[in-house]
Amino acid sequence: MAHKVPDKRGYYGNYGGRFVPETLSSALDDLEARYAKIKNNGKFKAELDCLLKDYAGRPTPLYLSPYLSKITGAKVYLKREDLLHTGAHKINNTLGQGLLALMTGKKRVIAETGAGQHGVATATVAAMMGMKCEIYMGSEDIKRQSFNVFRMEMLGAKVRPVNSGTMTLKDAMNEAIRDWVTNVSDTYYLIGSTAGPHPYPMMVRDFQSVLGREALRDIIKKEGRLPNYLVACVGGGSNAMGLFYPFMGKKVKMIGVEAGGRGINTDMHAATLTKGSPGILHGSLSYVLMDRNRQIQTTHSVSAGLDYPGVGPEHSYLKDSGLAEYDTINDIEAVAAFEALTQNEGIIPALESSHAVAWVMKNKKKFRKNDIIIVNLSGRGDKDLNIIAGFKGVTL
Repeated sequence: MAHKVPDKRGYYGNYGGRFVPETLSSALDDLEARYAKIKNNGKFKAELDCLLKDYAGRPTPLYLSPYLSKITGAKVYLKREDLLHTGAHKINNTLGQGLLALMTGKKRVIAETGAGQHGVATATVAAMMGMKCEIYMGSEDIKRQSFNVFRMEMLGAKVRPVNSGTMTLKDAMNEAIRDWVTNVSDTYYLIGSTAGPHPYPMMVRDFQSVLGREALRDIIKKEGRLPNYLVACVGGGSNAMGLFYPFMGKKVKMIGVEAGGRGINTDMHAATLTKGSPGILHGSLSYVLMDRNRQIQTTHSVSAGLDYPGVGPEHSYLKDSGLAEYDTINDIEAVAAFEALTQNEGIIPALESSHAVAWVMKNKKKFRKNDIIIVNLSGRGDKDLNIIAGFKGVTL
């Protein structure tokens, strides 16, 4: 079955669209038109491919994990996005949108960030391309991810603390949108996930699909056939969509893994697709975590990058259509997977990616001997060491 979404209105089935102040409508129309013009342009693609290869370090390896393969009895491959420049998949999208921003003539770029990886990637590209950069980040995430805050500042970006709401990713995105409304004439808003108003979910998916195309090419080369499972963590959903999209229409089970929270208080989680309902957040219609009065719920995850009450509209479409399945992993399980991969493979994964690793470990009995599983290791865990230490009661 062909996967032809979004439609001309920016909808993925019932989800997506554009719910924004009138001030932003013309800017989004212009962005959509510019993207449509350049997405298949040979010169643009060649320039982006060159940057991805020579600057970011693509292609990334597809690594057969001896440890995970042993405990599952299957063949488990890790897509090593943690080896990219800046330490995560986020650079794929920021390079693409950075080039697009230059084409619009904007000299100032803003972004939101939770775990800080998108902020670092945006600050990196802004420094390389000569643009002013401001990053909105919740105060709670600033405390959790102080290492990445320092990296952004070293790269020349101004980090703007957000003290409203839960002081996490949702609130950072709120403030970034307010900034954009005020400064739309000279500012490019570089969204980091497959969320937000059309055309952002489509653009981010397209720029992140490079990792899925590589995984598809390399698994055929290594195994001579398609994998049985694709597994990736889901917050807003960019790394999962990047992996899933090139496999659409093929007989592969796609598993998105959300943050199940503490595992004790089940009301404190970030499992939007698993426990949410359709609503409007940050300019698009998708699954959202809301209370009985349809107010946005407070979320929790040990990983700042998954601590978000919404999700990209394409994931909402995949859930309802049955094209992908979504499950949860709690904090304790994610930290255990973080430690297991670190101690048995010498690979320190991001806490976000650890949720995907944990899902494979937790479901090891369901796999058959000849199954092939690809886990997207979307980032490295240097940024999370203080969180792990705090979780274990250790002072760094």
